[in-house]
Amino acid sequence: MLRPGSRVVEPGNDATGPLVEPGWWSDGGSGSPLTARHGDSDEHGVGRQHPSAPLPPLPTGAWGRLRPRPGPGDDDDATVAVPRLGAHPDDEPDRDLTDGDAADEAPADRSDWEEQTGGLDVIGANVDEERPRRRGLLRRRGAAAGPVHTDEPGYAPHEENHPADDDLLGADDEVPVEPYDPRDDRRRRRRRPFAIAAALLVLGGIVAGIVLGGQQLLSLVGPSSPDYTGTGSGSVDVRVQEGDTLSDIARTLQEADVIASTGPFIDAAAANPDATGIQPGVYSLRLQMSGQAALEMLLDPASRQVSRVTVPEGFTVDQVLARLAEETGTPIEELQAAADPAALTLPGYAGGQLEGFLYPATYDFEPGTTPQQMLQQMIDTFTGVAGRLRLEERSAALGRTPYEVVTVASMVQSETRLDEERPDVAQVIYNRLERGIALGIDATLAYGLDKSGNELTVTDLQTDGPYNTRTRQGLPPTPISSPGEASLEAALAPSSGDLLYYVLESQDGAHFFTSDYAEFQQARQRCAAAGLGCGG
Repeated sequence: MLRPGSRVVEPGNDATGPLVEPGWWSDGGSGSPLTARHGDSDEHGVGRQHPSAPLPPLPTGAWGRLRPRPGPGDDDDATVAVPRLGAHPDDEPDRDLTDGDAADEAPADRSDWEEQTGGLDVIGANVDEERPRRRGLLRRRGAAAGPVHTDEPGYAPHEENHPADDDLLGADDEVPVEPYDPRDDRRRRRRRPFAIAAALLVLGGIVAGIVLGGQQLLSLVGPSSPDYTGTGSGSVDVRVQEGDTLSDIARTLQEADVIASTGPFIDAAAANPDATGIQPGVYSLRLQMSGQAALEMLLDPASRQVSRVTVPEGFTVDQVLARLAEETGTPIEELQAAADPAALTLPGYAGGQLEGFLYPATYDFEPGTTPQQMLQQMIDTFTGVAGRLRLEERSAALGRTPYEVVTVASMVQSETRLDEERPDVAQVIYNRLERGIALGIDATLAYGLDKSGNELTVTDLQTDGPYNTRTRQGLPPTPISSPGEASLEAALAPSSGDLLYYVLESQDGAHFFTSDYAEFQQARQRCAAAGLGCGG
């Protein structure tokens, strides 16, 4: 019989035996008994007597799934229909089998049932049972096995017993199952140790870099850096270069064996705000000093080997050279030989003249500084101040050359000691120049005669020379001294007004300024009466 859902012909509980041949069968056939499919007959098995009895017509679908019974024998042996796929092991046998039917019963073991698949390939059979099965594939196989009998013992409702319509695979659907290749797992297992080893190497490199960097940092600033004790002994000269940082100074001291390591010195410097004020120069220190002692000695001005020279405002070139020789011990002859404008770098507007361009300031000349280097340093200082004041641009705005402005500034510098009076002195000079009036400044005459203003006589005032601004109009041929920044600024920005005269009126150096000649004469009489040296 054909069991519902199994699509396999199975023997039922009916008693076997000869069946009466229906009339329609004999009419439709050839009159010969029904033979097995595997005999020498047509595809319907006609031509050979079935051992049992004539059978009803064979259903085409179910009959096509019959195959010969396995076992010895030839084609003459009697054959019976055997299902290609036995009954599912979950199905309970609900029939009585005859002796002949017992041999045809499907294997009861599940593994045997799964192996007897004939020419059909079970999808995923090559997949390891430990790997999870695709859910959709299980449903497909469940559907093909047959309907679920809810009245069987051990049945429990499960969502797989009632799959949703959308979850079922159709008859024409293709199951996208990739063949399982066990070599993939072996490759992954082989690659895994190499990946772990590479990661460990990278991590080890990072850790090593951190350790080495930390050791170098600790050797520089760490508290474990070695340090000498005490104030040292002996003597050694150490030069601090322009722009050196505290770390640079520490390395220089370590190389000279003044300190044992840089760490203690840097620690001491970090705790002392004055350490940032260490000046460039040559210092006399001791060997094998502690970091703290070395710092204290560097901050002591007496340790610095320099010649400090202060050049006052209003000094002439000759006065500057004499001061340098006195303070540095350089022979005056060497300084005079170095004071050659052709051997020095002067501003282009200086006209090859050195007077007026040796800027007044305080200078620290280190041991070994040559006379030419000293003078060039002073010229460079003037150039820096002139650039900051925009000397060339502002001189052009006044209608004057930079050299003329420097000359005016030198006269302003010599005529007054008070910065607040300098713009008024500059106004008087410019007003006189514009009106064609002789300047009458005795400082220019004293410069030309190489005297001080207090040494001038009446005869000197009447001499005719290029620097006698009493007898000649206009500016002297050169500056007469080294002007400071205040005088340069006054020459660039004179006060406004019509002032033409000024005369000393007090011991503190203050002057009386006026545009009226009569007032000027009265002020001169007061100055002479006070003994201020107003002259004639």
